[in-house]
Amino acid sequence: MPIYEYQCTKCGKRFEYMQKMSDPPMKKCEACGGKLEKLISPAGFQLKGTGWYKTDYASKPSEKKDDKKDDKKEKKD
Repeated sequence: MPIYEYQCTKCGKRFEYMQKMSDPPMKKCEACGGKLEKLISPAGFQLKGTGWYKTDYASKPSEKKDDKKDDKKEKKD
């Protein structure tokens, strides 16, 4: 379940609530009863590395494979 962050417009206190995406947003501050405003927070995860299939996992260029085959043919002769 996602965690949503709210701030009270009256007292300025911040709250975090774990809610389903289908749950209605919180409306009243627990501390003073003021109106809550939903905040936009940065994502809580990072993507590391280059992150692309082509650069991380794809096979090596075909030229190198051909060179290795040519080397094996020369050794047999």
